[in-house]
Amino acid sequence: MSLPHIMVAPNGATKTKTDHPALPITLDEIAQTALACRDAGAGALHLHLRDDAGRHLLDTGAYAEALAHLHPRLGEMAIQITTESAGRYEPGHQRYVALNSGAQMVSVSAREMLRDHELLAIRFYEEAAERGIAIQHILYSREDAEALVHVLPDRLLRDPGLQLIFVMGRYVAGQVSTPAMLDPFLDWMQAEAITPDWAICAFGSGETDCLRNALAKGGKARVGFENSLVMADGTTAPDNAARVAEIAAL
Repeated sequence: MSLPHIMVAPNGATKTKTDHPALPITLDEIAQTALACRDAGAGALHLHLRDDAGRHLLDTGAYAEALAHLHPRLGEMAIQITTESAGRYEPGHQRYVALNSGAQMVSVSAREMLRDHELLAIRFYEEAAERGIAIQHILYSREDAEALVHVLPDRLLRDPGLQLIFVMGRYVAGQVSTPAMLDPFLDWMQAEAITPDWAICAFGSGETDCLRNALAKGGKARVGFENSLVMADGTTAPDNAARVAEIAAL
């Protein structure tokens, strides 16, 4: 299972309709947004759920219900669930959700997994591989990447199907991303002599420039309101599909 050239991340863990009225929250809104983004060029949906109070939700039952609701509506469009903690969940809970929600694609932060003992992370990665669950490893820095090397079994690290996502600008002042933020990750992959299936996401007004740079260098893109509400010209995007269409045109 490989990553699509474009994955849409339409809502994230914390944004609300006060940030943008077109931000999807309910399953029906997410489905409608995903279909519009599919038509605009996205091959997969990065799925976040909310509870009744609008808070970030990691729950196996809720994910199972969401996947059952979305798959028939989205057809062949792939669905990746998140295990982001958003300050609410511990690694054990995140691992359980990743393994027991019925999803075939899951994003997992290496930094968050390593809040626990390394052996627990190693066992988790091995079990996910045994179950055929495609883990996309979230890496915020080269230090995260180097830490992943120590806990990911070598056969998985060297597998060309290894999925990575490099995050540009998440933990910098103002969440401003620049294309140069990709360079440490490119250097790391070259140093490790690996050729994974990799993508980036980028925060703020630099999102389009960062995605353009990554696509030109052989990467893939995750785009959407989770990361930025801004078009390349600095105007506010009308909806997620507009952001996808702009990147698809690249």
